[in-house]
Amino acid sequence: MSFRIEEKLLINNLQILEFKNLLFKKKTKKLFPPRIIKSLYFENSKGDMYKDSIEGTLPRKKIRVRNYPENNNTSLYFETKISSVEGRFKNSEIILQKKFDEIKEKGYFDKQYGICRPIIYVTYYREYYQLNDVRIVVDKNINYEQFSGGKIGKDIDSIVEIKTRFDKNRDDLINDFPFQRIRFSKYCNGFNKLYNKNQK
Repeated sequence: MSFRIEEKLLINNLQILEFKNLLFKKKTKKLFPPRIIKSLYFENSKGDMYKDSIEGTLPRKKIRVRNYPENNNTSLYFETKISSVEGRFKNSEIILQKKFDEIKEKGYFDKQYGICRPIIYVTYYREYYQLNDVRIVVDKNINYEQFSGGKIGKDIDSIVEIKTRFDKNRDDLINDFPFQRIRFSKYCNGFNKLYNKNQK
Protein backbone atom coordinates (compact mmCIF):
# COMPACT_ATOMS: atom_id res chain seq x y z
CA MET A 1 0.00 0.00 0.00
CA SER A 2 1.53 3.30 -1.12
CA PHE A 3 -0.02 6.59 -0.01
CA ARG A 4 0.39 9.65 -2.21
CA ILE A 5 -0.44 13.32 -2.59
CA GLU A 6 -2.91 14.19 -5.33
CA GLU A 7 -3.66 17.72 -6.46
CA LYS A 8 -5.85 18.84 -9.34
CA LEU A 9 -5.61 21.91 -11.52
CA LEU A 10 -8.30 23.45 -13.70
CA ILE A 11 -6.80 24.44 -17.07
CA ASN A 12 -9.10 26.23 -19.50
CA ASN A 13 -8.62 26.32 -23.25
CA LEU A 14 -6.77 29.63 -23.07
CA GLN A 15 -4.29 28.28 -20.51
CA ILE A 16 -3.48 24.89 -22.00
CA LEU A 17 -0.69 26.20 -24.24
CA GLU A 18 0.75 28.13 -21.30
CA PHE A 19 0.72 24.95 -19.22
CA LYS A 20 2.33 22.88 -21.99
CA ASN A 21 5.03 25.55 -22.38
CA LEU A 22 5.69 25.35 -18.65
CA LEU A 23 6.18 21.58 -18.93
CA PHE A 24 8.55 22.11 -21.85
CA LYS A 25 10.63 24.72 -19.99
CA LYS A 26 10.95 22.41 -17.01
CA LYS A 27 12.14 19.64 -19.37
CA THR A 28 9.31 17.41 -18.31
CA LYS A 29 9.51 13.92 -19.83
CA LYS A 30 6.66 12.16 -21.59
CA LEU A 31 6.01 8.87 -19.81
CA PHE A 32 3.74 7.06 -22.28
CA PRO A 33 1.93 7.79 -25.52
CA PRO A 34 -1.42 9.52 -24.91
CA ARG A 35 -4.50 7.29 -24.90
CA ILE A 36 -8.25 7.21 -24.40
CA ILE A 37 -9.49 5.91 -21.05
CA LYS A 38 -12.99 4.63 -20.37
CA SER A 39 -14.18 4.01 -16.82
CA LEU A 40 -17.48 2.58 -15.60
CA TYR A 41 -18.32 3.83 -12.09
CA PHE A 42 -20.43 1.95 -9.55
CA GLU A 43 -22.69 3.36 -6.84
CA ASN A 44 -25.12 2.07 -4.21
CA SER A 45 -28.85 2.84 -4.22
CA LYS A 46 -28.43 5.80 -1.83
CA GLY A 47 -25.63 7.53 -3.71
CA ASP A 48 -23.37 7.26 -0.66
CA MET A 49 -20.05 7.33 -2.53
CA TYR A 50 -21.11 10.56 -4.20
CA LYS A 51 -22.27 12.06 -0.89
CA ASP A 52 -19.08 11.04 0.94
CA SER A 53 -16.94 12.56 -1.79
CA ILE A 54 -18.85 15.86 -1.77
CA GLU A 55 -18.76 16.07 2.03
CA GLY A 56 -15.12 14.97 2.30
CA THR A 57 -16.00 12.04 4.56
CA LEU A 58 -13.13 9.72 5.55
CA PRO A 59 -12.67 6.93 4.80
CA ARG A 60 -14.38 6.89 1.41
CA LYS A 61 -13.84 5.23 -1.92
CA LYS A 62 -14.83 5.10 -5.56
CA ILE A 63 -15.32 1.84 -7.42
CA ARG A 64 -14.82 1.51 -11.18
CA VAL A 65 -13.77 -0.74 -14.03
CA ARG A 66 -11.32 0.88 -16.42
CA ASN A 67 -10.16 -0.06 -19.90
CA TYR A 68 -8.35 1.47 -22.89
CA PRO A 69 -10.71 1.06 -25.87
CA GLU A 70 -8.32 2.23 -28.61
CA ASN A 71 -5.21 0.55 -27.22
CA ASN A 72 -3.73 -2.87 -27.87
CA ASN A 73 -4.15 -3.50 -24.15
CA THR A 74 -7.60 -5.12 -23.93
CA SER A 75 -7.41 -5.81 -20.18
CA LEU A 76 -10.15 -4.75 -17.79
CA TYR A 77 -8.98 -3.20 -14.50
CA PHE A 78 -11.21 -3.35 -11.44
CA GLU A 79 -10.13 -0.41 -9.26
CA THR A 80 -10.97 1.06 -5.88
CA LYS A 81 -9.69 4.57 -5.12
CA ILE A 82 -9.53 5.02 -1.36
CA SER A 83 -9.23 8.25 0.60
CA SER A 84 -8.35 7.78 4.27
CA VAL A 85 -6.94 9.78 7.16
CA GLU A 86 -3.46 8.50 6.24
CA GLY A 87 -3.73 9.55 2.60
CA ARG A 88 -4.91 8.29 -0.77
CA PHE A 89 -4.13 5.08 -2.58
CA LYS A 90 -5.52 2.87 -5.32
CA ASN A 91 -6.04 -0.88 -5.57
CA SER A 92 -6.19 -2.35 -9.07
CA GLU A 93 -6.63 -5.88 -10.39
CA ILE A 94 -7.21 -7.33 -13.84
CA ILE A 95 -10.55 -9.09 -14.25
CA LEU A 96 -11.92 -11.27 -17.03
CA GLN A 97 -14.73 -10.19 -19.34
CA LYS A 98 -16.97 -12.82 -17.72
CA LYS A 99 -16.47 -11.22 -14.29
CA PHE A 100 -17.12 -7.77 -15.73
CA ASP A 101 -20.36 -8.94 -17.33
CA GLU A 102 -21.41 -10.49 -14.02
CA ILE A 103 -20.92 -7.36 -11.90
CA LYS A 104 -22.60 -5.21 -14.55
CA GLU A 105 -25.64 -7.46 -14.30
CA LYS A 106 -25.72 -8.30 -10.58
CA GLY A 107 -23.71 -5.48 -9.02
CA TYR A 108 -20.67 -5.61 -6.76
CA PHE A 109 -20.79 -6.05 -2.97
CA ASP A 110 -18.55 -3.68 -1.02
CA LYS A 111 -18.14 -4.00 2.76
CA GLN A 112 -18.52 -0.26 3.28
CA TYR A 113 -21.22 0.57 0.73
CA GLY A 114 -23.11 -2.69 0.19
CA ILE A 115 -24.42 -3.60 -3.26
CA CYS A 116 -23.08 -1.18 -5.87
CA ARG A 117 -24.34 -1.11 -9.45
CA PRO A 118 -22.95 0.51 -12.61
CA ILE A 119 -24.17 4.03 -13.16
CA ILE A 120 -21.88 6.24 -15.29
CA TYR A 121 -19.30 5.85 -18.06
CA VAL A 122 -16.56 8.50 -18.15
CA THR A 123 -14.35 8.67 -21.26
CA TYR A 124 -11.43 11.05 -21.79
CA TYR A 125 -8.08 11.57 -23.50
CA ARG A 126 -5.03 11.44 -21.19
CA GLU A 127 -1.42 12.59 -21.62
CA TYR A 128 1.33 11.40 -19.25
CA TYR A 129 4.38 13.35 -18.01
CA GLN A 130 7.08 13.03 -15.35
CA LEU A 131 9.03 15.78 -13.57
CA ASN A 132 11.54 14.27 -11.13
CA ASP A 133 9.35 12.54 -8.51
CA VAL A 134 6.12 14.15 -9.72
CA ARG A 135 3.78 12.46 -12.16
CA ILE A 136 1.51 14.72 -14.20
CA VAL A 137 -1.49 13.68 -16.28
CA VAL A 138 -3.53 15.97 -18.49
CA ASP A 139 -7.13 14.91 -19.11
CA LYS A 140 -9.21 16.55 -21.83
CA ASN A 141 -12.31 15.81 -23.92
CA ILE A 142 -14.06 14.41 -20.81
CA ASN A 143 -17.40 12.87 -21.78
CA TYR A 144 -20.13 11.40 -19.55
CA GLU A 145 -22.67 8.73 -20.48
CA GLN A 146 -25.35 6.86 -18.57
CA PHE A 147 -24.71 3.14 -18.12
CA SER A 148 -28.26 2.54 -19.32
CA GLY A 149 -27.52 4.52 -22.48
CA GLY A 150 -27.52 8.15 -23.52
CA LYS A 151 -24.98 10.95 -23.27
CA ILE A 152 -25.09 13.14 -20.18
CA GLY A 153 -22.64 15.89 -21.08
CA LYS A 154 -18.97 16.83 -21.38
CA ASP A 155 -16.36 19.15 -19.88
CA ILE A 156 -14.85 21.96 -21.93
CA ASP A 157 -11.86 22.54 -19.65
CA SER A 158 -8.93 20.21 -19.06
CA ILE A 159 -8.10 18.71 -15.68
CA VAL A 160 -4.48 18.19 -14.63
CA GLU A 161 -3.69 15.68 -11.89
CA ILE A 162 -0.40 15.98 -10.02
CA LYS A 163 0.65 12.90 -8.09
CA THR A 164 3.71 12.46 -5.91
CA ARG A 165 4.97 10.79 -2.73
CA PHE A 166 3.13 11.47 0.51
CA ASP A 167 6.02 13.34 2.18
CA LYS A 168 6.49 15.81 -0.68
CA ASN A 169 6.47 19.49 0.31
CA ARG A 170 3.20 20.94 -1.00
CA ASP A 171 4.75 24.43 -1.24
CA ASP A 172 7.15 23.04 -3.86
CA LEU A 173 4.20 21.79 -5.91
CA ILE A 174 2.51 25.18 -5.71
CA ASN A 175 5.69 26.92 -6.88
CA ASP A 176 6.25 24.44 -9.70
CA PHE A 177 2.65 24.61 -10.97
CA PRO A 178 1.13 28.08 -10.31
CA PHE A 179 -2.36 27.32 -11.59
CA GLN A 180 -5.78 27.19 -9.93
CA ARG A 181 -6.21 24.29 -7.49
CA ILE A 182 -9.66 22.69 -7.39
CA ARG A 183 -11.53 19.82 -5.84
CA PHE A 184 -12.65 17.78 -8.80
CA SER A 185 -14.04 14.30 -9.30
CA LYS A 186 -15.00 13.03 -12.74
CA TYR A 187 -17.47 10.68 -11.11
CA CYS A 188 -19.11 13.39 -9.00
CA ASN A 189 -19.24 15.74 -11.95
CA GLY A 190 -20.90 13.05 -14.04
CA PHE A 191 -23.31 12.26 -11.19
CA ASN A 192 -24.30 15.93 -11.04
CA LYS A 193 -24.89 16.04 -14.79
CA LEU A 194 -26.95 12.86 -14.64
CA TYR A 195 -29.04 14.16 -11.73
CA ASN A 196 -29.69 17.51 -13.41
CA LYS A 197 -30.60 15.79 -16.65
CA ASN A 198 -33.11 13.53 -14.95
CA GLN A 199 -34.64 16.46 -13.06
CA LYS A 200 -35.61 18.24 -16.27
